[in-house]
Amino acid sequence: MSPLPVQSTRLEQALESSARTAWSGWRGSWRHRSLSLLALLLGLFAGNNVTAFVSYLVGPRPLVVLLLVVLVELLVRLRSHWVRGEPSLGWRLCDNLRIGVVYAVVLEGFKLGS
Repeated sequence: MSPLPVQSTRLEQALESSARTAWSGWRGSWRHRSLSLLALLLGLFAGNNVTAFVSYLVGPRPLVVLLLVVLVELLVRLRSHWVRGEPSLGWRLCDNLRIGVVYAVVLEGFKLGS
């Protein structure tokens, strides 16, 4: 017995589009996948260490986090302005670095709050 076909609703199209976008960074050769994973981990490492180091040099941590958020927002705006179709490997690596840094900053915020 085969499953019923799924209707092409707006919700189904949105789910397919988001799944395609989420998995697009992990498509391709092993070199692309390994570089994407390394960029994600490097962003996590940078987010953990750079905020602590810069806050030691600059001063209060909220100022460092604000500057980091502004930098990340600038990267997102530039990417959406310059890239229209499928992003190149460089933009994927930049996205993974950004995701790692944002995750590390949010994790640091949870550590400070507890």
